[in-house]
Amino acid sequence: MKNLLPSILLGLAILSSTACKHPGKEAEVLTAAPENKDEISKNVYVDSYGEKIEVTINSTKNTATVHLNGKTYDLKKSDALPEYTASNEEYQYSEIKGNITFLKKNVDMVLFHHKKERKESGPAKMASY
Repeated sequence: MKNLLPSILLGLAILSSTACKHPGKEAEVLTAAPENKDEISKNVYVDSYGEKIEVTINSTKNTATVHLNGKTYDLKKSDALPEYTASNEEYQYSEIKGNITFLKKNVDMVLFHHKKERKESGPAKMASY
């Protein structure tokens, strides 16, 4: 038994040292996704025929993305035209005085038109004499 005890201890030491030599977990490096600091607004408009247009405006990058009838149109803001207008070679989106218009430029065809309802700020004031 005395001869057996050192052999058992030696065997346990060998087992424990080989058992602990498995590859450790590699440190996981988590990189946070860069924060999107772009100023983005998204609106959905419905015209009088029930058609929907979804407009995403990125004010930081001066771009507009229009989704209409299953198609996507990427447009660039135009500073030369009034209020908010964005266009590419073929299409133009504009939001002028509450009128939302999306048209195909080369044939002057309006693909979508919507007029925003004006919000009243309380009861109408009457003039007093």
